[in-house]
Amino acid sequence: MSKGLSVRALAAEALASIALSGHSLREAADRALPKLADSRDRALLTALLSDGARWWPRFDAALDRLLDKPIRRSEPVIHALLVTGLVQLETLELPGYAAVAATVEAARELRRPRLAGLVNAVLRRWQREREALNATLDANPATRHAHPVWLADAIAHDWPAHADAVLAAANTEPPLMLRVNRRVAQRDAVAAALADAGQAPTPHAWLADGLILPHSTDVTRLPGFADGHFAVQDGAAQVPADLLDAQAGQRVLDACAAPGGKACHVLERADVSLVAVEYEAARAARIRQNLERLHLRADVTVADAGDTSAWWDGRPFDRIMIDAPCSATGVIRRRPDVRLHRRPADIDALVAQQARILAACWETLAPGGRLLYVTCSLLRRENEGVVGEFVAAHDDAMIVPFTLPVGQAARIGWQVLPGDGDLDGMYYALLERRPA
Repeated sequence: MSKGLSVRALAAEALASIALSGHSLREAADRALPKLADSRDRALLTALLSDGARWWPRFDAALDRLLDKPIRRSEPVIHALLVTGLVQLETLELPGYAAVAATVEAARELRRPRLAGLVNAVLRRWQREREALNATLDANPATRHAHPVWLADAIAHDWPAHADAVLAAANTEPPLMLRVNRRVAQRDAVAAALADAGQAPTPHAWLADGLILPHSTDVTRLPGFADGHFAVQDGAAQVPADLLDAQAGQRVLDACAAPGGKACHVLERADVSLVAVEYEAARAARIRQNLERLHLRADVTVADAGDTSAWWDGRPFDRIMIDAPCSATGVIRRRPDVRLHRRPADIDALVAQQARILAACWETLAPGGRLLYVTCSLLRRENEGVVGEFVAAHDDAMIVPFTLPVGQAARIGWQVLPGDGDLDGMYYALLERRPA
């Protein structure tokens, strides 16, 4: 059905697959974008999918008020088309007449001509009643900030003083952050080359390798990308290299390493012997690709980091970084589909997996060595909950205190919340192994 469809019809199909069939935003976009030749259409499709996923909980609830009976199950693509229509009117603020007309036409393209009138009626009703409908949606924190109720409640429970700011930050467009590869380039020179190419880079105030671009762009076309002068990496993900403080000659483990940004950053900083362990072969391939482009070397192993018998050679590590599998609730502003796919029941399984990996990797750490536990979660159960239980059960584990210029101290470790310093949400805890 997709061949030759307009951008709105393609967006409806892709958004339905994301919100109602569990596909990721990335894979849905990767399937749909090649079907559009015009760069403006591709930009519109990207916006419709990103904002459609971001605001789905709000506009999905709005459609329950606008429709006499729900159609998300009987006509999922048309339901998604209606969400894209509301995104055009309310979020992208496209001209009303053109947006409605094009969305109605998309229903016909999708072989649903009998529903074209319904699409027109629903979008026209939204235009007439938008003030009252928005007021109703804004009265509920979950629909005001377009988060599932369980997640809005969990954030309010864990961060009551910050909840509204966290939920609002998750709906803002993040800046594009670059990490300069200091092995092959200098930050000032990279910034000058980007400025000559029409960009407006700003050196990060306290991240030594960070450059900020105000808007997203195709980085592969920027000067220096092909030569490995920089990589895309949010500032929160650049912090671990500072905290790990790996020194030349040390042996370093990056557990759960894909896509390899943190491992590459460590290698850019010091001449270390680094082992990167990743469970999924396809994701391990991305690590190798990033290493090659950045002119770095590491031992990449496809294995379960929590099963050391499958990959550890018995030689202890001086530094370990565990970027643990987590709920990704701290990076929703970059991955808006997380709010659609994560479920409360997922947290129990994630906590068990995090604890298993932490306990296993600890046994590979040399006495006097340090382990950095990192997640991109906001939920205390995945963060100080996991680390706290581990430390209580291990007499040889000592908490190493530290502070960062942004964020706040957790009960153990440090939490950066989304928007703190305009960074993604991320948790860090640093442990040292006492000598026997």
